[in-house]
Amino acid sequence: MAVSAKTSEGGGPFSHFERLVAWRYLRSRRKETAVSVIASISFVGIMLGVATLIVVMAVMNGFRAELMSRILGINGHVILQPTDLPLEDYEALSDRLMELEGVRLAIPLVESQVLASGTRGASTGALVRGVRTEDFTKLDLVSENIRHGSLVDFAAGEGVAIGTRMAQRLGLALGDMIILVAPEGDVTPFGTTPRVKGYPVTAIFEVGMSEYDASIVFMPLEEAQLFNNMEGRVELLEVFIDDPDNVDAAREAIASVLTQPLLISDWRQRNQTFFSALEVERNVMFMILTMIILVAAMNIISGMIMLVKDKGHDIAILRTMGATSGAVMRIFVMAGAAIGVAGTLAGFILGTLLCLNVESIRQFFSWLSGSTIFDPEVYFLSTLPADMDSGETASVVIIALLLSFLATIFPAWRASRLDPVEALRYE
Repeated sequence: MAVSAKTSEGGGPFSHFERLVAWRYLRSRRKETAVSVIASISFVGIMLGVATLIVVMAVMNGFRAELMSRILGINGHVILQPTDLPLEDYEALSDRLMELEGVRLAIPLVESQVLASGTRGASTGALVRGVRTEDFTKLDLVSENIRHGSLVDFAAGEGVAIGTRMAQRLGLALGDMIILVAPEGDVTPFGTTPRVKGYPVTAIFEVGMSEYDASIVFMPLEEAQLFNNMEGRVELLEVFIDDPDNVDAAREAIASVLTQPLLISDWRQRNQTFFSALEVERNVMFMILTMIILVAAMNIISGMIMLVKDKGHDIAILRTMGATSGAVMRIFVMAGAAIGVAGTLAGFILGTLLCLNVESIRQFFSWLSGSTIFDPEVYFLSTLPADMDSGETASVVIIALLLSFLATIFPAWRASRLDPVEALRYE
């Protein structure tokens, strides 16, 4: 034993002898059950803390990414609205915008709020969006998610396209008539009467965002202009660009081709409150869930303090046989850090597995509880998304390792400061 101690002193820090002693101190023995239990609790705590933080942040990232893809898949990135004069030269303007670099699509729109009714008497509020057929087919999020019917009849101007949730709510199937009631209708000697008209349902889509699937009615542009008494003009023009994050440069290019004053806004302004709330919630959740790892690190401190107290006699013998205070400190640092490293690695693996199977897990617990977990009516999305960010995951792992290492310093320092004479006095 004396030879091993001398070898450790001359072999440099974290030598084989120091690693061997640290490993022996972590092994469970019958008289050290309490220390072993605390070490196990610390390991499980760090593992669950890291896994929980990875899963929650991945779900929130996925939630934001899915919302952005769906919101920006239907709504334009830059919106042009007339101020004084009506927007009548929308055909020429959309052609000029399509010639700009980075512009993917320019869609003239007519929008109106209506009351939609089905065959069974059920009704709901809806947003009618009049769009040209050639533009509607380029809205991939909608045109590629047609569940029933096709766009052939829509292209002929003979019907409308509605979402799956609206169809379920109103009891409508393909070919049924949907009744639309607009508050601003015809002007008569007795006042303005609501405009009421029925349209056959020629297509039913599902974009995966319940708000859109339950409230939007797509109508051919010419028919929407007639329905809203806006023949020859549109209410707005939506521009889709290749890089939504570079919307400032696109706004400048768009403004340069305008021939009449138009109000220019972008998707960030229209959804600023919503995405700001998501960002704040994401940061707060990160800080709160980091506390779980901090609590587990506190368990490492308590376990290491108990281990130092239990091994006081062994520490004194090591010191008398030639081990330096630095060697003793490194032994206990390695013993404590091993718990944190193992817990962090296990948490990373567990969190990754949960993220890869989060939707299957949601469906299982929904089946087990008999209720809908992550209700689309509340959370807007029909599935639970998870998007692991490599930088964010690395920061979680680094924080866990750092807290685990810091938790070992004080108990290890106390072990290195132990006086061998005092420890062996009553032996």
